[in-house]
Amino acid sequence: MKKVFTKKFVKKAVLALLIIALIIPQSACKSNGQNAASNQGISKTGFFLDTVCSITIYGLADEDGRLAAMSGEEMEKECYLIITDAFKLCSEYENMLSKTIETSDIARINNAKGKAVTVSDETIEVLKKGMEFGRLSGGAFDITIGKATDLWDFHDNAESGHEGGVVPAEKDLRDAISHVNYENIKIEGNRVSLTDPETEINLGGIAKGYIADKAAEYLEERGVVSAIVDLGGNIVAIGGKTSQIAASGDTQETDFKIGIKDPLSSSGGLLELIPCKNKTVVTSGTYERYFEKDGVKYHHILDVNTGYPVDTDVLSVTIIADRGKSADCDGLSTTCLALGMEKGMELVKSLEGFEAVFVDKDGNVEISSDNIKFN
Repeated sequence: MKKVFTKKFVKKAVLALLIIALIIPQSACKSNGQNAASNQGISKTGFFLDTVCSITIYGLADEDGRLAAMSGEEMEKECYLIITDAFKLCSEYENMLSKTIETSDIARINNAKGKAVTVSDETIEVLKKGMEFGRLSGGAFDITIGKATDLWDFHDNAESGHEGGVVPAEKDLRDAISHVNYENIKIEGNRVSLTDPETEINLGGIAKGYIADKAAEYLEERGVVSAIVDLGGNIVAIGGKTSQIAASGDTQETDFKIGIKDPLSSSGGLLELIPCKNKTVVTSGTYERYFEKDGVKYHHILDVNTGYPVDTDVLSVTIIADRGKSADCDGLSTTCLALGMEKGMELVKSLEGFEAVFVDKDGNVEISSDNIKFN
């Protein structure tokens, strides 16, 4: 069943630069005598994948009571060590999957001039996932868009006070697009080659989600039972929000509240809050990275047929699924934005286990089903 809300009815608040509401504090709190509202979590921020990333721990399993006996400082140190190690893991994956790091698996494939390159199991997994979304989208999502993305620079934008950016020459874009075809990727075991030596892989539309999944898995292995992983808007909620850091069997747990940014707000306003436990929430939007030139807005989601920003009636797409599906949500959100409202919503509804929130150019919101509950 479809529901449509106007911007007037769904806008909740104006909170500058917030994507997650009420869940990214910067200080630790004691582990005893807390209620759900007072547990501010222990948080650390880093810069990976060309974006600001944060991990906030709200609860660690404490079956033997060891953690509950810790002081606030000891608890803070314990959580910081876990987060630091999780960030190291993020860095390792970035060094594996980023096309701009010369020693990465992806850079080595791109620079091999068609020769086969031996890569990690993880790289194979992400490549196969990217190709899967290429097929699923009918080619609208294509991880071999690299040569076209090289011609654009969307780091400066109007919100930062910089107009910046240069529109590439049409002939250069035509040449770049002629090498875009995910079927040019050939995988044999752990060896990858490109049938067109000029093809260039860029995993920017799916790698963050994959790394967010891996970071969440690692945190769980370290005993984390309640946390938020936020890799530049690719959000994973581990459990719900616990009432205390040292989580025992009787610890109270409430929903995390994940905010959907209003793409028409210049001050970071939120459209809605989605209550989440053990969920992943990923948003792609044309408002995220762009520049304006001669009155025209150029955003970073490119049309694989032209090399120019895709002409879409959608400003943002938020995909929600169970934890462990962040890579899928990453690819699906970008795919739906490229396909537009009608085809994108049709695709989401055809897939089991995924929900979506679309925001169109007028600020109207459409949800995929009544399973989406706003708070």
